[in-house]
Amino acid sequence: MSTQSQIDYNRIAKAIEYIQSNFKLQPSLEEVAEKVHLSPKKFLQFISIEHAKSLLKEEKLSVFDAAYETGLSSTSRLHDLFVKIEGMSPAEFKNGGKSLIINHSFSESPFGNILVASTEKGICHLAFENNQEMALGNLKAQFPNASFYEKQDQFQKDALSIFGKDWNKLNTVKLHLKGTDFQLKVWESLLTIPMGKLSTYGNLAGKIGNPKASRAVGTAIGSNPVAFLIPCHRVIQSSGNMGGYRWGKDRKQLIIGWESSRTSNAIDSI
Repeated sequence: MSTQSQIDYNRIAKAIEYIQSNFKLQPSLEEVAEKVHLSPKKFLQFISIEHAKSLLKEEKLSVFDAAYETGLSSTSRLHDLFVKIEGMSPAEFKNGGKSLIINHSFSESPFGNILVASTEKGICHLAFENNQEMALGNLKAQFPNASFYEKQDQFQKDALSIFGKDWNKLNTVKLHLKGTDFQLKVWESLLTIPMGKLSTYGNLAGKIGNPKASRAVGTAIGSNPVAFLIPCHRVIQSSGNMGGYRWGKDRKQLIIGWESSRTSNAIDSI
């Protein structure tokens, strides 16, 4: 990640932390700006409940959505189209993944350090984690009998490029995931939520043809093994509240704000 990207990430994360720690004092935007050396007014709008509610209420295609549907949108919206999911066969994950060879590596992203892992068929794991030992332990616990190698392969490079390169030039990002048919269906449905938009657990349950399965959908979302590429961060409560996130609520707010700012800039440029 570039130095400027790291600076931007640290500033926004610090702004969120400061605002949440001092919410009872209702700090002014000027006070927050002084703390983080920027004016976060627009970003604060993007992570507000009011903004989330407005996204949930949208029914008609915006100009930007229409451009997206006709292939004319900013490249910042295209990454969802490049992510393809393949479920592991029973033979590939039985006996603790004994038949699997898994490569893994640690990298930086705009949202913190990540561990990414892949099989011979695609990415099987991507997690935000500052503690490398803990991150690797969590990965190995999922596939206790697999063979692990510290190596960055092409699958990982393709996946990591999604954080910063021209998405028009991406190769297809392939995911090779361990999950039930229901989980895979939920994870695939997450890919239909465009960047800069949000959905709810109930809406997703309806999309997969089981409108009464909101709780089960929430459980499947919570077990998503691939952060960001499968955008579970775009699912919030119907009230507009952010809800939980496997990799931290603050990070969820950060990603939502970052995506909203990118798509907002793209709309302005159309």
